[in-house]
Amino acid sequence: MPRLPTDLSGQDVVRALQKVGFAVTRQRGSHIVMHRAEPKARVTVPDHRVVRPGTLRQLVSDAGPSVSELLALL
Repeated sequence: MPRLPTDLSGQDVVRALQKVGFAVTRQRGSHIVMHRAEPKARVTVPDHRVVRPGTLRQLVSDAGPSVSELLALL
């Protein structure tokens, strides 16, 4: 399994998820909520300078694209 980068910011993750059909729905504080219509999914991305690897792995799991697909989108 490919390793996840450890230096991604929340904005980097948002840009990558937008490429696979997610749209920013709202933001409250440092959390950005994103939705996708088909297939229906919702993720909450922390708007931090560095997203922790465990959080990033969970976001990838919830969003649908594999780790290698996410790495290709960056």
